[in-house]
Amino acid sequence: MDSVTRAELKTGRGIVGNADQGGRRQVTLIEEEIWRELMLALGGDISASARRANLLVRGIALANSRGRILQVGACRILIHGETRPCERMNEALMGLREAMRANWGGGVYGEVLDDGAIAVGDKVHWDEES
Repeated sequence: MDSVTRAELKTGRGIVGNADQGGRRQVTLIEEEIWRELMLALGGDISASARRANLLVRGIALANSRGRILQVGACRILIHGETRPCERMNEALMGLREAMRANWGGGVYGEVLDDGAIAVGDKVHWDEES
């Protein structure tokens, strides 16, 4: 995964230029706080990019958010479910896959509802009208 400071989102497709387009898993997200907790618990020090999620968010709990709409900058993402960790997590750090299984620790996936640009530092919050 290549880190970028800005991305374009396309309604019903996902991130412009991303290999996965369409379907229900257009964008994947993980919490920075959860990643730090996992690294502390496992004694690891690897980048969150090892998770291979599209967005790293801070200050918002993603657990049990199926059906909610997350506002990221000017774009909304409908959360469809939990992203389950795969065997690649143990390749990155032994024990990471199992550790991520608790309390949606692997993050979430969702569908893009609005065209637009998002950038590092954009405000992230739940759309309570959803």
